[in-house]
Order: sequence, then C-alpha cells, then structure tokens
Amino acid sequence: MADLAKLLEDKGVLLADGATGTNLFEMGLTSGDAPEMWIEQHPDRVRTLHKWFLDAGSDIILTNTFGCNARRLMLHNMQDKVHALNKRAAELAREEADNTGRPIVVAGSVGPTGDLFAPLGPLTEEDAREVFKEQIAGLKEGGVDVVWIETMSAAEEIRAAAMAAIDLGMPYVFTASFDTAGRTMMGIKPEELVALANSFPQKPIAIGANCGVGASDLLMSVLGMDAARHGIAPIIVAKANCGIPQVRGDKVEYTGTPDLMARYAHMAIDAGARIIGGCCGTAPEHLKAMRAALDAHAAGKKPTLETVTADIGPLQAPPNEAADGGGRRTRRRRG
Repeated sequence: MADLAKLLEDKGVLLADGATGTNLFEMGLTSGDAPEMWIEQHPDRVRTLHKWFLDAGSDIILTNTFGCNARRLMLHNMQDKVHALNKRAAELAREEADNTGRPIVVAGSVGPTGDLFAPLGPLTEEDAREVFKEQIAGLKEGGVDVVWIETMSAAEEIRAAAMAAIDLGMPYVFTASFDTAGRTMMGIKPEELVALANSFPQKPIAIGANCGVGASDLLMSVLGMDAARHGIAPIIVAKANCGIPQVRGDKVEYTGTPDLMARYAHMAIDAGARIIGGCCGTAPEHLKAMRAALDAHAAGKKPTLETVTADIGPLQAPPNEAADGGGRRTRRRRG
C-alpha cells in the first residue's frame, strides 16, 4: 500500500489516471448499463484499464466505483451488493498497482448519490453519511489507500462523504465539478471549497476540480482555489475532461489531443495543482503525453485568463458574478 501524502512529498507532483466510463464504453460497455456491473461480469477488462493507466505512468489509479453506492445501484437492482462490489473493485486495482513494483496510490472512487438533499429532495445529510460509510467500508476492506470523493456539487454531500471517511479512519480527497458559470450546479465557488475543507475535524489531503466543461474552465477553478488557500494546504487536484464533448452520430467524442492535454498539464502545475490527471475522454495516449509533460516541466508564470484561453481554448461556461449560482441538479457520471 502507498501513502498519498508521502508520495507527494517524495515526487512533488503526481499523475492521476484518466477516464473510467468513456474508456469502458470503448471496451464494450453498453449505454445504460452501470460500469460497476463489470466488476463482476468483466473483471479482466477493469484490470486491463488500470494496467493501461499504470503503463502510461499514472501514480494514482481510481477504482471503478464512482456510482457504487446504494442510491445509485438501486437503479440497477444491485443495492444489496454495495460492500462486495466495492471490496472487489478495490482488490482489482490493488492487484494491478502492486504488480508495477513502484509506489502506486489506489484511490477509492466515491461519486454523488444522484439525489437532491432536503428540503429540495428526499435525502438528509445523515442518511447520505450512512450511504457513503457502507461504500467506503467495502473500499477499505479491499485495500484502497485513500478515499477519492469526486464530481460533487453540493456542500452537504461533500460533508457527508468526508465525514463518512473520517468515521472509518480513512484519509480522503474531494473534488467538485465547476460546470455552471464557474460554480458547481449547487452554487459552490472554487474558493469556497477551501473554506469547506478547513471546516472538517480531519482535513483532506487534497481538494480540487474534476470533470466540468473543459480544461480551460477547470484551470480557472484551480487558480481560484490556489488564491484562496494562500499557498498552504490542502494540495490541489486538477482532473479535467479531455477537451470538449461533441456528439457524432450515436457517440460522444472529446476534442482533446495528447498535445492539448500536455499543455494543460504544464499550466495546471503553474496554476498551483500538484495532482494532475484527466476525466471524461482521457485515454492512455493522453496520459502518456501528460506524464512526459510533468517530467519535463520547468516552472513558469502563473496562468491568467488570457494565457489559458490563448493556449488551451475559450471558456465554455464563463463565470457570471451577477448570478446567485445554483441550478437544477442532474445525475452525472464521471468519465
């Protein structure tokens, strides 16, 4: 097993992995099916994806458990398999990580429940905490090094998942998706994530942004978090989508090239991130380019809106400071 904080201290900057869902679709997953079904049905393919990411140079791999909580699995009548699926998914990732012969952090992916919180919806924070504890208990037994809470939109849900990890004595990371005019769908600004992290009795190892609407927007979110933390902990994670999604026939394709993702990796370091990876659309070839970029990086100036948009592309959902944030919550799945 590996210690995320120690590996960060040793290497300075770490490469996380790429997309789970979009790569599994390329491997044959059918639209409408849960990727978590493959933990039992096609464990060899799940292991293969982990191996691809490791061969590309990833220091961190995430388990195939983004939607592996009871609320999400209920949609597929699999809610009685929460513990077993999470445990087995962790074991699959752990086995591949241990085969590399180098320190690899296995992170237990914990995504949102998909439900709105009271008073807007049926879920209370206390109920969510128990839902996440059930999932995290399975991940812990399977051998994950850290709980990786991701693609979050609501402060209540981040808090519920973080407290569940704390209850079980697990170190944790959390990231949000800033996809609504510079905020999450439930109105959180990037800089507010820092204050949220500092409110917990056990602080996260890292916080950050993942998914969203493009690498340029995500880099601006990283800059906002970096400014708010005043150069001190927590570590910042940048895990952007591979360009912009485009619908072509019955497929969704992402516009990002390996070169674009390498440029994004360079800028993410200069923006203040120390854990850098890819989300939706990010394949092993993109990670190889990102690995080379991290290894060759020479410190540059902190990016600005002008330099980000000039080198990576225009913002897809520019901030609207006049708006009060928030918005309708939708079900979403990490790449």
